Amino acid sequence: MSCPDRPTFDKATKAGFIIALGIVYGDIGTSPLYTMQSLVENQGGLKSVSESFVVGSISLIIWTLTLITTIKYVMIALKADNHHEGGIFSLYTLVRRMSKWLMVPAIIGGATLLSDGALTPAVTVTSAIEGLKAVPSLNPIYQNQINVILTTLVILTLLFSIQRFGTGFIGRIFGPVMLLWFGFLGVTGFFNSLDYLPIFKAINPWYAIKLLVSPENQRGIFILGSIFLATTGAEALYSDLGHVGRGNIHVSWPFVKICIILSYCGQGAWVLNHKNSGIELNPFFASIPSQLTLAAVILATLAAIIASQALISGSFTLVSEAIRLKISPLLRVTYPGTNLGQLYIPVINWMLYIITSCIVLFFQTSEHMEAAYGLAITITMLMTTILLTAYLIHQGMKKPLAILVMSFFAIIEFVFFLASVVKFMHGGYVVVLIALAIVFIMFIWYEGTQIVNKYVKSLDLNDYKEQLNHLRNDNRVSLYQTNVVYLTNRISGSYIDRSILYSILDKLPKRAHVYWFVNVKVTDEPYTAQYKVDMLDTDYIVCVELYLGFRMRQSVPRYLRTIVRDLMDQGRLPKQTQDYSISPGREVGDFKFILLDERISNAHQLKPFERFVMQTKASIKHITSTPKRWFGLQFSEVTTEIVPLVLSDVKNLPIIERVQNDKKV
Repeated sequence: MSCPDRPTFDKATKAGFIIALGIVYGDIGTSPLYTMQSLVENQGGLKSVSESFVVGSISLIIWTLTLITTIKYVMIALKADNHHEGGIFSLYTLVRRMSKWLMVPAIIGGATLLSDGALTPAVTVTSAIEGLKAVPSLNPIYQNQINVILTTLVILTLLFSIQRFGTGFIGRIFGPVMLLWFGFLGVTGFFNSLDYLPIFKAINPWYAIKLLVSPENQRGIFILGSIFLATTGAEALYSDLGHVGRGNIHVSWPFVKICIILSYCGQGAWVLNHKNSGIELNPFFASIPSQLTLAAVILATLAAIIASQALISGSFTLVSEAIRLKISPLLRVTYPGTNLGQLYIPVINWMLYIITSCIVLFFQTSEHMEAAYGLAITITMLMTTILLTAYLIHQGMKKPLAILVMSFFAIIEFVFFLASVVKFMHGGYVVVLIALAIVFIMFIWYEGTQIVNKYVKSLDLNDYKEQLNHLRNDNRVSLYQTNVVYLTNRISGSYIDRSILYSILDKLPKRAHVYWFVNVKVTDEPYTAQYKVDMLDTDYIVCVELYLGFRMRQSVPRYLRTIVRDLMDQGRLPKQTQDYSISPGREVGDFKFILLDERISNAHQLKPFERFVMQTKASIKHITSTPKRWFGLQFSEVTTEIVPLVLSDVKNLPIIERVQNDKKV
């Protein structure tokens, strides 16, 4: 199966443009709903604002979108794709060989982005449903917050339920809605701006700098906590790269950015024209003509629902990459649809749904949720900046220049982080706790793998060829299966885990015609399907390294049957003629797959920390995808054996024979 070529990935199409609008820009595209409202409220309401404040605030928004979203992400980060996949883990894959410590920012950034993915659907959908209070006919119903919560939960249930159909399906539904939404933002914003043309002075960055140091700004640098709401979706934009392609993002972003900026300018013009009116409404809805209010609320509700999609689909990409990097448990990944990069992870989808629903029930109002919004994503952006620095150096940029360029973004993002820290006690602790839980799981999984690699004992198959040959010809032992297959992630040349040979020779002698030892390696390329075979100069031992791309289904039985045919055609493996079969002339025998459930033996010999890690990892494995399902063995003969994980430096426990009255007892 071939990988889609780069020209296709870089090419923009009309359909791709629409799909990109529906998948990538939901979070950024709905920021006009609440960003200006947050700025005005934190300044003390309409009566407290001035032209310099409004123009300066919009200038901060424009240049934040320009510096962070446009330059850092659209112009720089989108170039750092790992075989058409984006996101912080794809970026880490490109630079991981430069230094081991780069794993730290990758794990922290991935965890904080996933935690933000749980908060985004909650805050956007709740705020949208609360907007229905502005419709007179619906006000009696939605004035009761319980009805807001119930409606939000119903919508979230529908949203997460359709994820299994894939982002292509979702993009075709959401794309036209978002095209209408951005058009609405641009048109209404433009006409509102005509009522106060000086608002366009905000394009000049001088007004942004002036506001930050002006005593008129009541919150000082902490105003950036509200400004940052305008660009929280930038990281999701990078994560969704594989779903829509770089070309479609490059073409669609200028349209999106212009529409968003016009909306902010229009809201700013309305605020300055009504600052003495005593009206205290959301500037977004208040700036829209009354005859369009109902349509605006409905469209805003749909757009806010769609905003959740960017983080959800981005979360699938992140976890898929984490599995490949062996810092996440095995989880079932499916690939619905035919569009580039579509994937769906059921466990992650429903875990996000549960966490998001709990957040809605815990905070209950969007005002409380928005207090926590943005803190986690500032951390993700800082971690991405660290990895991008390494990437630029890896690509050949002079190290001092790369550090200088990315330090510029790091300073900006660190200031945003400081401005968002105040949100911690106002709800930010929730997303931080979720992120810490994800970091804990990733750390345990990664560290557990390192511990096993440190202690596990391997044996050379060459030393056991004679025993295996004698066993397969020993008629005193019943034939276990024609082909016995052991799946292991640790094969190095002719060396395999001691536990495998223990299973064949000691636990229950397994007589077979051919012994297979298969190691599946997931490659950085998405569509690789290759194998390498070493038969150790025999016709009954086959060591297979199976190289599968990270988007390939791991249907090991089907690949093995192809390999058997190849080896038989080459004369390296005898025909396995079957006397009884519904397939005339069948030459491939039956298979039995052995999965080893390794349990720690003599765990007390481990260091306390190592014992804790291994026991915790074992507990996590109980709630993850089983190897049987992961390797596509649902319809194959499979046996799972519990074997001790024999550690190479663990010695027998000392014991002294007791002697009484000169007699042994």
